[in-house]
Amino acid sequence: MKVEAFQIAEEIDLKKFRAEYTTPPLIANSSELLYQHNENQFFYLLSYGVVAFAGVDNLAESALLNFIRTYAKDHVTEDYREDVAVNVKPGSGVIFDYNSITIPELSPNALRLIMLNIAQSVALDYYEALSDEILKNTKKMTRQLEQTGRLRGSQKELMQFIGKTLSIKNSIVDDLYIFDAPDSAWENELLGRIDDAIKRTLDLRMRYRDRDDKLKIVHEDL
Repeated sequence: MKVEAFQIAEEIDLKKFRAEYTTPPLIANSSELLYQHNENQFFYLLSYGVVAFAGVDNLAESALLNFIRTYAKDHVTEDYREDVAVNVKPGSGVIFDYNSITIPELSPNALRLIMLNIAQSVALDYYEALSDEILKNTKKMTRQLEQTGRLRGSQKELMQFIGKTLSIKNSIVDDLYIFDAPDSAWENELLGRIDDAIKRTLDLRMRYRDRDDKLKIVHEDL
């Protein structure tokens, strides 16, 4: 089964989507919705603008993406995506290679964990691009101060830039629960091993700290 995640926007209105989509979700809370599309086909919405699919063919995936975009705010035009193949082998351990994971059994909770971690990986790529751009602009501003003793632009523009930086930093902290595994991963040994294996393979914790450290540098400079 192929699991694929896309960053399509800054935010998806999950409350409105759930109210208007006719099929009831398998899992629902303020930050996520998991649906079964057809037999062995699932899609997963995260409030921070990421959509993930499992076992959905390209045609249905494209149609669902276009539909979900109508519930999204501040669309992302760049292509941020990631995919992994999920193999089920009864009696095996949890084995994560570069772009595939082998697990002994498949369940909605196991799929949710895999989709959540792939979604977080895509979101980290998106936030990396944003934080790199802000860091680049901040360095340009410090060079201006060094060379001319003043900043180009108005005070309002500077305050807007500071606000954007803080907004991105808050989004990383609020939206990406890198260190908080879902309750199901704490209550089930297999799910806990799957969650830990994916986090280690995708290096989510280190990447999260790297993004946060960059924005701390920018924040201190500003």
